[in-house]
Amino acid sequence: MQVLEQTSPQPGRIFRNPALGTQLTRRIARDFTPRWDQQWGGKFMLHGVPPGPNAIRLDGNDYLSVSGHPQIAQAQVDALRKQQEFVVQSGVFHLSQHPARALEVALAGWLGKDEGFLCQSGYAANVGLLQAIADAQTPVYLDALAHASLWEGAHAARAPAYGFRHNDPAHLARVIASNGPGIVVVDSVYSTTGALCPLVEMVDVAEQHGCMMLVDESHSLGTHGPQGAGLCAALGLQERVHFITASLAKAFAGRAGFFTAPAHMRYYILCSSFPNIFSSSLLPHEIAGLAATLEVVRQSDAARARLHAHSRRLRGALSDLGYPVHQGSQQIIALEVGMESDTMVLRDRLEERDVFSAMFCAPATSSKRAMMRLTLNAGLTDSELDHVAAAAREIAPLVKPWDWPIARRARAAQRD
Repeated sequence: MQVLEQTSPQPGRIFRNPALGTQLTRRIARDFTPRWDQQWGGKFMLHGVPPGPNAIRLDGNDYLSVSGHPQIAQAQVDALRKQQEFVVQSGVFHLSQHPARALEVALAGWLGKDEGFLCQSGYAANVGLLQAIADAQTPVYLDALAHASLWEGAHAARAPAYGFRHNDPAHLARVIASNGPGIVVVDSVYSTTGALCPLVEMVDVAEQHGCMMLVDESHSLGTHGPQGAGLCAALGLQERVHFITASLAKAFAGRAGFFTAPAHMRYYILCSSFPNIFSSSLLPHEIAGLAATLEVVRQSDAARARLHAHSRRLRGALSDLGYPVHQGSQQIIALEVGMESDTMVLRDRLEERDVFSAMFCAPATSSKRAMMRLTLNAGLTDSELDHVAAAAREIAPLVKPWDWPIARRARAAQRD
């Protein structure tokens, strides 16, 4: 296939692969090749130019700028240098003396919960938790913008999955009334738009209809709440939310995931959550780094304040320039252009001015709702924020954000 030949990492060498199955070949030709040729122009759309030394990076998730923190780095180095014997194995075999267990207890206590589980990623945490707590007789109600891993968790559980309109508790109530008690699943801060969940109202609906509540705090853990303990803690909802999940690849800048569950479920989870059973646990230096990060994050009130101030400042500047950023309010800012080819133009114009962000398209977004996602962090300087705003001002006549479909929809909704 021509596309595969173009992306070969070893040009000049001839490799002979067996023929692919007919169904796969047809699916690639139907679903991918036209996109590659027509929308992307024969190159991978997510890859622009390499960032240079003056690049302003808005394409990462290290919200509190903890990467390279000396306390964290030293903990990792000490764990690597320390003479110790450890076995690479599934975490279900770890005894209570294992460092991972101490970290699980510390994280759970920080969130106001009595039990927690470390996982290989936030994706694994969501899939593993839902696969363990839902089944074919348990309806799972998911916000339309809930993270893909949450939808996959419902699928792994063979559970009937029902979407409800984004951030719409009234619609959630109607969907539950039609299908019965189950599990309500939301993100506290949504990963594509930076929208804040109306969490109190969602919990109220879940309780009124006899549902369990699962909140993914991946983009609020570390950035919201007392000592960064998340939105559930900020709103005093710990005792009303059954399960909290989070990726530790955001404010923790690590490679792991975490979820809570009642302590009496511990051994049930260890016997039924497949990602935990069938994957090796985190390595000692990763655990040491995350344990040190927890202490850094808890003490980062000043960084949290800067992050929220940066969000308000840049959102205000972009809004004044006509960019439709009304769909969110937090540190993730979506510039939703619509078509993938048009989004590539916005990406290129920003990168020409040393502003680098992340391009999102299907399956991370709905079809024809591609966007550039600007992710802010506490380490940005005033001059860098000014530069981003200036770049947005300069390219506005070129990309015409006031004509994007999302801007037109917003104007139509105001007229109605």
